[in-house]
Amino acid sequence: MEEIDIIIVGGGICGLATALAFHRKGIKSVVFEKSESLRATGAGITIRTNGWRALDQLGVGSKLRKTALPVKGIGAETRCLRRSDLITSLAESLPHGTVHLGCQILSVTQDSPTSYPIIQLQNGSVIKAKVLIGCDGANSVVADFLGLKPPKFFSLSEVRGFTEYPSGHDFNNEFVQVWGENSIIGRIPMDNKLVYWFVTQKMNTKGTGSMVAKDPELIHQRTLESIKDFPTELIGMIRNCDRESVSWARLRHRAPWDILLGSFQKGTVAVAGDAMHVMGPFLGQGGAACIEDAIVLARCLAQKMHEIDAKTKERLVIMHKVGEGLDQYVKERRMRLVWLTTQTYLCSLLVETPGLLVELLCTILLMVLFRDSTAHTQYDCGRL
Repeated sequence: MEEIDIIIVGGGICGLATALAFHRKGIKSVVFEKSESLRATGAGITIRTNGWRALDQLGVGSKLRKTALPVKGIGAETRCLRRSDLITSLAESLPHGTVHLGCQILSVTQDSPTSYPIIQLQNGSVIKAKVLIGCDGANSVVADFLGLKPPKFFSLSEVRGFTEYPSGHDFNNEFVQVWGENSIIGRIPMDNKLVYWFVTQKMNTKGTGSMVAKDPELIHQRTLESIKDFPTELIGMIRNCDRESVSWARLRHRAPWDILLGSFQKGTVAVAGDAMHVMGPFLGQGGAACIEDAIVLARCLAQKMHEIDAKTKERLVIMHKVGEGLDQYVKERRMRLVWLTTQTYLCSLLVETPGLLVELLCTILLMVLFRDSTAHTQYDCGRL
């Protein structure tokens, strides 16, 4: 049985950011990604002020700022990045050999003699990890091992894509959102020629369905059918989009009470990113929260590992210190995530459940709990 000190499951934004944060703290880790290449589904990703602070701690913020214009009106610093740019920048900053592709995790069990997690790979390999971090998304195998409840589905889906304007567009550098009866269209310019857009739809409308979720042409066709009552400018933007950039996703979330009560760490196993707190897009904080996780996790784990004397070889001592570090990470992140998911949940109800009573109750709760609706963008996860 092969033994590896630290394994991160998932080569998405959170997994790569966590590996890079560990690397910056002098901690070696290995990333297991199930795909044969690093993927970046979803076209664009909005990063707000708090996310840029975290990216600066990782040392990639300055480089990424050059790839996207600042967006006005939704926070001190908000930019929309190509997901592929973010993934590439994180991956290229890692030591060679950190990311292992084509490594799909089937299950996680616990080794009885040592209490270390045992990982079963699809190719038949069995690996013992001293530390296991699950950054493997909403369908997390590591979250299942920890006994977390599966994320809940919204009755909403979202289509995302890019539209290129070869001669340049006339849009201002601001976030625009237009509401229809059953759909919402959002638009964010990324530079002078490229625009990122999304269409949020209710699942019970004649829109994109799960049966066509992997076919960009069908997604595009169904989306156009569902937005025919929108302004001509928006319809034209989506009609002329780059088909290869189009993707569809059913929106999911962890409820605030599940974040408050969930067990996100056990021994030397923990989760981060969407495996911990998948949330809707209503605050534009899903990606930034993942990067915050990486900073806090690496900082807490490094603090405890530095307390271990170089001569200490006792497994129980090392496990205890690592467990303390992961527990500290969960405690530091929990309330931040409770507030994020609560605000996201209330915003989602305004979209998902029409009606004067629901709208009134949600509006009152948002005003009472989140008087400053953009305060979440000013959060600072601290130094790495």
